Amino acid sequence: MTRFELYHQKSRQISWKGPIYFLLTFIIVTAGFFVFRYYYLSTIKIESPDENLGSQVVIHLPDGKEVFTYENYIFEKDGRTYYKGERNTIDLTGGTVIYENWE
Repeated sequence: MTRFELYHQKSRQISWKGPIYFLLTFIIVTAGFFVFRYYYLSTIKIESPDENLGSQVVIHLPDGKEVFTYENYIFEKDGRTYYKGERNTIDLTGGTVIYENWE
């Protein structure tokens, strides 16, 4: 061993501790983010307001067909009976309205 080797420090090998700690920290932070996101999204509940639809009604039409609906969807205008749905209006004039529970 020479005098130079004796009194001068040897070059250090690459330390793997730094990248391993960085990778471990990154994995822990990422897992924490996804756990927090899942918990936060599961606490959000969107509830629609309850509609009062009225009694269940069966309307027997003159041609023998039946219409199952709720009382609040039926209205009369100018002596005619109409069904007012979400997207359409149907003329039910001449039908008999019977209040009964249906499944």
